Amino acid sequence: MLYIFARIWYNFRKNFLRGRTMEQKTVVVGMSGGVDSSVAALLLKRQGFQVVGLFMRNWEESDESGACTAEEDYADVERVCGMLGIPYYTVDFSRAYMERVFSHFLAEYRAGRTPNPDVLCNREIKFGPFKEYAKALGADYIATGHYCGISHEGDVHRLLKAKDANKDQTYFLNQVTQAQLANVLFPLGDLTKAEVRAIASENGLATAKKKDSTGICFIGERNFRKFLRQYLPAQPGAIETLDGERVGEHIGLMYYTLGQRRGLDLGGRHGEEGRWFVVKKDLARNVLVVSHGDEAPLYTDGCTVEGMNDIPFPPAEREYSCRAKLRYRQAEQGVRVVRTGADSLTLFFDTPQRAVTEGQYAVLYDETQCLGGGVITSTFRLPRDAQ
Repeated sequence: MLYIFARIWYNFRKNFLRGRTMEQKTVVVGMSGGVDSSVAALLLKRQGFQVVGLFMRNWEESDESGACTAEEDYADVERVCGMLGIPYYTVDFSRAYMERVFSHFLAEYRAGRTPNPDVLCNREIKFGPFKEYAKALGADYIATGHYCGISHEGDVHRLLKAKDANKDQTYFLNQVTQAQLANVLFPLGDLTKAEVRAIASENGLATAKKKDSTGICFIGERNFRKFLRQYLPAQPGAIETLDGERVGEHIGLMYYTLGQRRGLDLGGRHGEEGRWFVVKKDLARNVLVVSHGDEAPLYTDGCTVEGMNDIPFPPAEREYSCRAKLRYRQAEQGVRVVRTGADSLTLFFDTPQRAVTEGQYAVLYDETQCLGGGVITSTFRLPRDAQ
């Protein structure tokens, strides 16, 4: 364990201090009540910072059991901060979250797209109002428990991949700007999840064995369809094949995603092998288009991207090659990038990609860092002789 702490300190000095004298500074840590932010606070205290915990309340409703998960999480923050001997505060950003994140989430589903609100939450809340609030508390820096790294070279801030490739969270930070990345620390970038839990256990942190949160942050473990139905009226319609044959009825296009197999309630076809899956959502006709067995319609050769946020800055070349993730936890894929505007791109995939979904983010990478990302707005297939 001493080796782990020594490694963390070495990388911190290399990527952040860069010759500065180490005076005690104040860092406000975003405390979620989970093991990651708990260990982040512990590590920063050991590095000599004056650490302050700040718990964000972004959602007001209880879960389906009637329990308020925010209250449970805050109780864990109290326990951890008490053990570490650091002050802690709570701040309510639920109104800002509703206006800047959740309203966009509903608008995207209403438009037939599949958004990723966690990406928007980072840009609009965690590195926006949270950072400003932290400054009001006297913060020199802010820190979170994200699995990623960062390097600061003057006014240039690079978002680095995490050591733990399986937990790397740079995908969710692809919209964070250079100004927002200034004076930010990511203490867990050089650790694996197993090492984080080991540190928590060896130091007796109350969150050491706490289960990781899953799913969209404000939905959690709740039934997604029931949750969405509270805000958007369902509009049932026809399910058709690519040839226009009606084979069933859907309960609302917003409940389906490209490539989905389960929950279609369609029987098999006599004499044919394979399963039904979604290949298209026709919003204009309110029709869900499906295919049976043949997955070829799910594959595309490229996509268009809008709202590109370059980290740390746009490359000089109009065309270049790099790697990309078209959804979280996907292995990086080779792409050729063509710049079509100040914040718009066209990506050409090295190999056809399955179920690339409008509304999700295309995030670019090189060997060591995240180069930013933008929203997928359309997909296309090339003529076979053009490949």
